[in-house]
Amino acid sequence: MQRHVISVLVENEPGALSRVVGLFSGRGFNIDSLNVAPTLDEKVSHMTITTYGDNIIMEQIMKQLHKIVPVIKVMEFTDQAAVEREMMFVKVQAEGPARGEILRTVEIFRCKVVDVSHNEMTIEATGDYEKLEAILSLLRRFGIKEVARTGSVAMGRSRKGD
Repeated sequence: MQRHVISVLVENEPGALSRVVGLFSGRGFNIDSLNVAPTLDEKVSHMTITTYGDNIIMEQIMKQLHKIVPVIKVMEFTDQAAVEREMMFVKVQAEGPARGEILRTVEIFRCKVVDVSHNEMTIEATGDYEKLEAILSLLRRFGIKEVARTGSVAMGRSRKGD
């Protein structure tokens, strides 16, 4: 199954989020991550939804999103140039020589250590989905104790030459 990143502009009104989420759940389609925040216009919110599925189901979802009353604009970034970022905290077991290896990993990925105790470190990482998955992959051997992720925020890239 393919990963899809969808950007939805909706009217900032009660029930808008539940209508969009209801569309996914009503079709048995899982939302992997969901991020919602107001835009420059306080009457409009921007949703970034990531999900997995085939193109046929995704096409149905896109058509249905356009029909929901509070939806203003829908864009899918799977085949389109976009900037996508996510933030994550990872708490890892960090004792003895492992501390130095963890710090080297943090430096390579340009992360930050935001909390330290005698036996744990909490790392803040920002990047696209693939970068965060790579960081988790490398940190697993130390013993990941907890992960908190924001979910993706995405925006279409500017056209060059404008």
